[in-house]
Amino acid sequence: MEIGSFTFLSPEDFSYNNNSNFSWFQDMDNGFNGNGKKRGRKDDESLVNEESKKSAYGDILSSILLLDEEAKQEQLQWVTDSEEEKAFFEANYKEKVQEMNGYFDQLQNQYTEMDELDNSRNKRARKSSIAVAAAVAASSSGSDNVGPSQTGSGSGQQRRLWVKDRSKDWWEKCNHPDFPDEEFKRAFRMSKATFDMICEELEHVVMKKNTMLRDAIPVRQRVAVCIWRLATGEPLRMVSKRFGLGISTCHKLVLEVCTAIKTVLMPKFVQWPDENNMKRIKEDFESATGIPNAGGSMYTTHVPIIAPKVSVAAYFNKKHTERNQKTSYSITLQGVVDQRGVFTDVCIGWPGSMSDDQVLEKSAFYQRAARGQLKDVWVVGGKGYPLMDWVLVPYTHQNLTWAQHAFNEKIGEIEKVAKDAFARLKGRWSCLQKRTEVKLQELPVVLGACCVLHNICEMRNEEIDPELRFELFDDEMIPENNLRSMAAEQARDHIAHNLLHHGLGGIGFL
Repeated sequence: MEIGSFTFLSPEDFSYNNNSNFSWFQDMDNGFNGNGKKRGRKDDESLVNEESKKSAYGDILSSILLLDEEAKQEQLQWVTDSEEEKAFFEANYKEKVQEMNGYFDQLQNQYTEMDELDNSRNKRARKSSIAVAAAVAASSSGSDNVGPSQTGSGSGQQRRLWVKDRSKDWWEKCNHPDFPDEEFKRAFRMSKATFDMICEELEHVVMKKNTMLRDAIPVRQRVAVCIWRLATGEPLRMVSKRFGLGISTCHKLVLEVCTAIKTVLMPKFVQWPDENNMKRIKEDFESATGIPNAGGSMYTTHVPIIAPKVSVAAYFNKKHTERNQKTSYSITLQGVVDQRGVFTDVCIGWPGSMSDDQVLEKSAFYQRAARGQLKDVWVVGGKGYPLMDWVLVPYTHQNLTWAQHAFNEKIGEIEKVAKDAFARLKGRWSCLQKRTEVKLQELPVVLGACCVLHNICEMRNEEIDPELRFELFDDEMIPENNLRSMAAEQARDHIAHNLLHHGLGGIGFL
């Protein structure tokens, strides 16, 4: 085994090492003593900081307690103030209630006094009327003893007891036999003979009996009130002044006579032609235009109305609103006329927002045609109607051929018959040109009466004054589905071909 060498220290080295070790330990002692001093200073500073923190915490707690005390005092003050305000408002409320109760009691007393006063006046009036009636009865009995010639005067005084005296000079002048027929026609849009015929037809429906208090309004005056109102479109106030009647009486007479015209005269003067008349109508249209089997001309016009209270949007007329620059509402009037411009079918009262094809589909005329009651008959309409098996309309697409131009020219002549008829209708009866005072639910009766009177005038060759000509404005909108029958399209093309190649198309389109 190998043992390494070990060097032993000399005394000098040992003394050196001892000195160095001593100095090292001395340094450690010095270092430790210096740290102790620092630790002592830090402990003193921490104690000071803790005392300052404690004093700060104490100040915070004291301020919180003070704030809490102030909040409690403020809340107590608020409760006290609110109770005082509540008491004040309750006191004011009680005073107001007492004042209102007192005022109400005074008002009730006044009403009671007024009722008693009215009752006493009514009793006096009844007593005075009974006395007057007794005096009149006594005078009439005395006149009976004198002679029969004075009986009428006594009964006349009794009938006029409750009638307000109004001037009837204008109507009495018009009703006189010597009144010129031209002036009568200017006022009533018809001759005296036609007016007499209407009165005779309506007499059994319109006539009323006399009563003990007043004479009934004569039939001629009743009919005249209605016709003059329809002809002029004047307000009821003017009608009342013209005929010497009350405004409510005039309104009632207009509706009664219009209802009688629609009930009694419409079945006689507005009816679909029978076979013989339809044959004659077809022949007249074909001889004038070359289009075969045309049994009528159809058109739809709008009549202005006052804005209704319900379904306002349904009656809004967009085209008339844009044209007149003001909001317009209307109802529709669809009619089919013959070659003379006489109505053979009418459909009245659908809202003005509906298009022509929608009105047609809602009409009873459309239902009859759908059941096959219009065989071998064309009803000519404008571009607002669709082409169907029984409705013949012009071509509406672009780039028309010569045959199609010729067809549109000829079918336009038939369509013009209906437009001219509606123009005469509105020109003759001016109430159709402007909004009237008639309610919406009563307006179809008035429009039906106008159509009947139009037919009577046309059948009796009553010419319209040129000054009364009216220009129609009813924009036609092409329906989305304007072709509803392929057979009708082929028939239209065949008619157009025959018109051109038989020299019946004219040269207006060239």
